[in-house]
Amino acid sequence: MKVCFIGGGNMASAMIGGLLKSGLAADSISAADVDAGQRERLAERFGIRTYDTAAGAVAGSDCVVLAVKPQQVSHVAAGLAPLLDGRLVVTIAAGIRTADLARWLGGHDRIARAMPNTPALIGQGIAGLYAGPGLSSDDRARVERILGAVGGVLWVAHEAQIDAVTAVSGSGPAYVFMMIEALEAAAVGVGFDAVQARRLALATFAGSANLAAGDAEPPAVLRARVTSKGGTTERGIAALEAGGLHRLVAEAVQAANRRAVELGDESGSGTR
Repeated sequence: MKVCFIGGGNMASAMIGGLLKSGLAADSISAADVDAGQRERLAERFGIRTYDTAAGAVAGSDCVVLAVKPQQVSHVAAGLAPLLDGRLVVTIAAGIRTADLARWLGGHDRIARAMPNTPALIGQGIAGLYAGPGLSSDDRARVERILGAVGGVLWVAHEAQIDAVTAVSGSGPAYVFMMIEALEAAAVGVGFDAVQARRLALATFAGSANLAAGDAEPPAVLRARVTSKGGTTERGIAALEAGGLHRLVAEAVQAANRRAVELGDESGSGTR
């Protein structure tokens, strides 16, 4: 497999690093970016070939990963269309639907849509994947290898579910960071300094997530195990329930999902 990245930002860098760790040779990876400094960083860090235009990078590849901002996709796609010659295209641009991308690519339909999240930067992400109508089983395996190099993957049957993935795991790290921020502030409020509060909050979230990941029981059961009747945790949980924590999280996901749909509508109609 030879992979070309159009755009060399953080997520592209994460995937390049992950692919190299997974055993793909550096000479099987290329990247195109208009920023000379970004090209230099990619070449020095990973030893890959870099180009200032898509043409050079695409020429030696059999798979093209679009890793540019959503606002740039239609313009970039117009330049890519005559270069693809049937190649597999993977887009990680939020809100860009496969039908719109296919139109911008002149009818090319060998497209997969992916929504990774920021923990991919440390190899612990999860990406939602959707296979366009032109994808083969071999193509799906290639897409899994690329996105699986930086974490887990989850295929969805309907493209609209990618918007839901965006709302849950794409935006989800921000929800978690906000909870860490809130726990830190609460720790300061009961007498810890900022350094102590941060250490307590981070260790609590990291340890609890790892514990849940390694246990087959649902989170509700794990929560019950540490919530003794009449104890401190029960009192704290009651306060969270009274504040409507579950309702607030559901509202956050629903709001993010609505915005993901709106972005797709805006991109497809040519507005931003």
